[in-house]
Amino acid sequence: MNTRLSPLAAGLLGLAVGVGIVGGAWAITAANGPVDPGIFTLKGTFDLTDSVVPDGTGGCGGTSGYDDISDGTSVTVYSAAGSVIATGALSNSRYDEGGDCSFDVNVPDVPKGEKFYKVEVSHRGTLQLTAAEAENGRFGGSLG
Repeated sequence: MNTRLSPLAAGLLGLAVGVGIVGGAWAITAANGPVDPGIFTLKGTFDLTDSVVPDGTGGCGGTSGYDDISDGTSVTVYSAAGSVIATGALSNSRYDEGGDCSFDVNVPDVPKGEKFYKVEVSHRGTLQLTAAEAENGRFGGSLG
């Protein structure tokens, strides 16, 4: 017995199979959370070398005019044109025996595509990096 589907039934079956395949692919990629290839996380270090005060737990911060520098201090990334394009913060402060305070810099979701980037810690002025330096985690700044 040879049964043929009507054109309408064949079309509906094809539509249902197609929706299932597309829906399944969408669910897999949404669950895995692909990284946007057009962004990166700017990483590096920032050192405070003057008026440092240890916090008693291995961390540190600034005092006497540098009291705006501590864990949680804002880090702003600007485009080459000067627009704010991403924000992050100083974290993981470390006090060293020489009296300096080092922080990790971590700014997620920085858009790729700039020739250079400007980075500002607190309100202390910008430092400029090439795109390669910024994308490869080579930010390094100091104050004091």
